[in-house]
Order: sequence, then C-alpha cells, then structure tokens
Amino acid sequence: MCGIVGYIGPQEKKKILLDGLQELEYRGYDSAGIAVIADGKPEHFKAVGKLKNLREKAADFRSEGPGVAIGHTRWATHGKPTELNAHPHIGAFSYVVHNGIIENYQALKKELESEGVRFLSQTDTETIVHLFEQKIKEGLEPFDAFRATIDRLEGAYAILLISKVAPETIFFAKNGSPLLIAFDGEEIYFASSDTAVIGKAKEAYYLEDGEYGYARPGEVKLFGPGGEKPISTQPLSVDKAMAQKDGYRFFMEKEIYEQSTVISDTMLGRILEDRVEFEELDPELFEGIDAIKICACGTSYHAGLTGAYLLERMAKIPSQVEIASEFRYKDPLLSPRTLFVTISQSGETADTLEALKMAKRAGLKSLSICNVDNSSIVRESDAAILTRAGIEKGVASTKAFATQVMVLWMLTLYLGRRNATMTPETIAHELEAMRHAPRALLVEEKLHERIHRLSKRYLHGHGFFYIGRDLFYPLALEGALKLKEISYLHAEGYPAGEMKHGPIALADAELFTIALMPKTLLYDKIKSNVEELSARDATILAISPEAFELADDFIRTEEADHPMLEFFEMMVVTQLLALEISIRLGNDVDMPRNLAKSVTVE
Repeated sequence: MCGIVGYIGPQEKKKILLDGLQELEYRGYDSAGIAVIADGKPEHFKAVGKLKNLREKAADFRSEGPGVAIGHTRWATHGKPTELNAHPHIGAFSYVVHNGIIENYQALKKELESEGVRFLSQTDTETIVHLFEQKIKEGLEPFDAFRATIDRLEGAYAILLISKVAPETIFFAKNGSPLLIAFDGEEIYFASSDTAVIGKAKEAYYLEDGEYGYARPGEVKLFGPGGEKPISTQPLSVDKAMAQKDGYRFFMEKEIYEQSTVISDTMLGRILEDRVEFEELDPELFEGIDAIKICACGTSYHAGLTGAYLLERMAKIPSQVEIASEFRYKDPLLSPRTLFVTISQSGETADTLEALKMAKRAGLKSLSICNVDNSSIVRESDAAILTRAGIEKGVASTKAFATQVMVLWMLTLYLGRRNATMTPETIAHELEAMRHAPRALLVEEKLHERIHRLSKRYLHGHGFFYIGRDLFYPLALEGALKLKEISYLHAEGYPAGEMKHGPIALADAELFTIALMPKTLLYDKIKSNVEELSARDATILAISPEAFELADDFIRTEEADHPMLEFFEMMVVTQLLALEISIRLGNDVDMPRNLAKSVTVE
C-alpha cells in the first residue's frame, strides 16, 4: 500500500515528486525517496519517517530542465524502515520504485548473488534493478532488458525504472498494483493514485494488469500480452478527497472492498504448493512450546478468538485468548513452554504492549501479528508476522481484521505440518480453501444493494443480538462491535447456545437478531437457537446460503465447502450492514465519536 510518482518534463522535478508524494503519504509513511536524471546526471535522496524528512534532506537540490524523475513513499512489506530499504532502489546505473510484493524474489536474489551481485537492502524490490542491469550487461537494449526483467517476476507489482543507459526514458509495468499515466501536453506523469496528479495533468490512462511499456518526451509506448496497444485516456477527477477514496463514500467502504486484494497480499509468498511457509520465522521459535496464549484488544481480540478455534481444532495446540487490559492485572500463571502471541493493527496498543513486556519478563517466547513493521510491539517481540493490510484510515477496523484472521489460519497450517498434527491431505484441503478466500471477500454489487435496501428497517428498536456458534461466535462479537462503533446503536455478540441462559429474556419484536447460519458448521444447532428467538417474536435477519423460513429478512451467501470461506463472506455482510445503517443515521463513518484509531494510552 505504498505510493508511486513519476515525471517526464522540463519543470522542477523535485517539487513535482514531493508534492505528489505528499498527496500519497496516507498510503505509506515508513520512508520516502526520489531519484532524478536531469541533463544526463543522476541524483537520489532517501529519508526514514515522514515526508518532511525527505524535504529537508533534498532542500538544496534543483532539477530544472529536461529529464526524468521517480519517487516513492513506503509501507514496509519486506525489510524494516531504514534508508537502505527505502525506495528508489539503486543499481550501478539505474533506479527503481515498486509497489506490491515480488513473490519469487528469494530465488531471483540467490541467482543474482551467485553471479556476483551484491545486495544492500532486505527488500524484494532490489532484485528488479539488479535483474535489469544484468540483462543490460548481457547485451540487451534497455527496453528489451526491462521486458526480460518483468518476464521473470512473479507476484504483484507497479514498477517505474530509470537508468543512465536511457536517460530520457521511464520504463513502467503493472500487475496487481495500481498505476496510471497522466498527460498535460508534452509532460507525462505517473502515479499509483490520481490524487498525486490532480491539478497537474488533465487526462489519464489507468493501466490494466499485464501492461508495460516506456515513456520519453512526447512519446509513450504501451504493450500487453498481445503486443503493442493504443492508449485511450479519460479526464482526471478534480476532487482530491474523493480521489483518495477511489470514488467510495468513505474510507471504511473502500477498505471493505479492498479486502479481497489485501488478503492476496497477506498470502503472497507464504502459501506454497503443499504447505504454508513464513520466511520471517525461525523454526526454533516453536521448540519446547506446548501451548499458545493470545493477547489482544478489541477487533484484534476477536481475531485471536477465531485463531484459537483453528489452532486447537487442527494444529492440536492448547490455545487461550486474553483481553490485554485484563491480563495485565490478573497475576497470570505463565509457563515458559507457552508461546505468547500478541495481535495489534498498529503495533502501538498500550495494553497489549505492556502484556507482552510482562510475558517477556516471565521468560516466554513471543510472536506478534501486526500491520506495522518497526512498531513497538514488533520491536519488542522475538518474531513477527506482518499482515500486509496497508494503511487503514477508517477507525472501525475491517481489512486489518480479515488479514489477522488469515495469518492465524496460515499459522495453524504451519504448526500443524511442523508438529505432524495435520495430514498432508488435510493441509492440501485447507490450502485449496485459502486460495479461494479472495473470491469469498469480493463484494458483489447486488449484495451491497440488497443490504442498502434492508438497512432502513434496522434504525430503531432497543438493540441487536449477533449470534453464531464455533468460529462464528467471534464473528458475531466483531459484527456487533462494528455496528456499535459507527452507528452508536446497542449491539451484543453471543454464542447462539447461550441465548436461553438469560439473554433471551430481552427477545421481542423490537430486538433485532443477526443470525450467522453457515451450512458447513453446526447449521442444525444454530437453526434451533434462532427458532427459539423467533418464537419469542424477535425480528430475525438470517445470513446463510440456505433460506430460513422463519426469518423476517434474509441475506443469501454463496454455497461453500469450507467454514472459513463462509466466515469471510459473512464478515463482509456484517461490515456492510454496519456501514449502511450508520450512513442512514447520518454518522461520520470514518471518524466515529469518542474513538481513536490506535489506543496508545491505558
């Protein structure tokens, strides 16, 4: 979820790059950098942290006159936020910026190192510039070298590359990460989002996956799998705020729609043909471990509850989940044979960080699941798995939750194989389901429209029950939390079987029950629980692939052959329901009252 800009033209290039990166800083603020070739002379600057650090570093640099320039603001996926890991990445005579993840970078890096190439960074991106330069040394012309380079890449990428061997040219390629070319007369701009070029260019072309080419003053050549292609531009938007949201009404809505893409990023390079692999984990981390304790707050706690079901059922590891704010004060019994797992979107959650420090003082090994590299929790942990969700601007978490759950599912398979508690056949079945998860997270237009129409019936009453069983109990908790956070309506998540142990006393026509009714897990049991509520006149909204005749409202989900695929699809439904109810109530969905994105105080 990084930001890219590029420019070909006579204007002051540093200013154009920095202004463009400023518009994209919401996409990444670990580090930033620029590279310019003007009058044949290359120059580059990098800085860690906010963009102002880069502005200060390049304050005395000027780059008027003909030339090319590229820039990048980074959200770390491989390698910590350092100047060496910041983009642009540098070869002997070339520079590259890249969004996405090169899935086969380790194999490429080994190959290049065997040929004497020396790597400076820990990133996947650096392989691109070295591979390009190797092709040049083999005698290929610059564009042929670039084409041969992208032919070797697997994964997701948006790439801009400049080189002294073609000092008036920017080479570009797109696959799975956004990239556009914008025009204003003879001037040519590149960006990963049109916010960076609004006010500078008048029209743009949005690249499709598999497209690549080169640009130089007055000329752009575009190619696809079938050869050279025409460029058909369209007018640029003039609303920067809306452009940041890619046309969605709220960042939360955009982030719900992004979940299918970001979960693919979460899996990239980790789901192999026959197993899950985490290159960032030392297998010794799990030596002598016979239990797992998960500690988190809020949405991350719900992800942890989901993970505990998976870990115990499939990996056969006793797993306990703790609310971090309570854990700190309960004088817990901690065994050094327990792996302490913390989950946090920001990596700065105060209660979770203090719980981690307690566990470390007690001698426990620690693993964090986090979205922010180099955050406090990541630095404090023995090991970390990054969720790769990108920056989440909506306060109510959506894609962070989805990616946390996916990491826990993958960790289950990793440990199940390591500890031989899962057969190869079971692992193969789980991997196949994982590969279908991005499809389960796609938002169908007719589904969203159905939820929009239904939402007007759920604006009153005295509360909501979200109910589910097994894996769907944590999802019921999360669904209720989403509604509370942004609509300010009272909602509670319950295990469906607990209704008769007290909560059913509240049931009447003004109590809305959101029933999560998967076909793959305990369907008959939850059906019976919902029937009990219906008999007490509760208003039922059933979410299921199978019609339920007693439901007052029904949202049909797709048939699936794995509970986790149903889980992810129902998760999207609950997120959209909360969104649409909140919008109807006139609330600010992205900045709900009384809440902050990261809770950094106790």
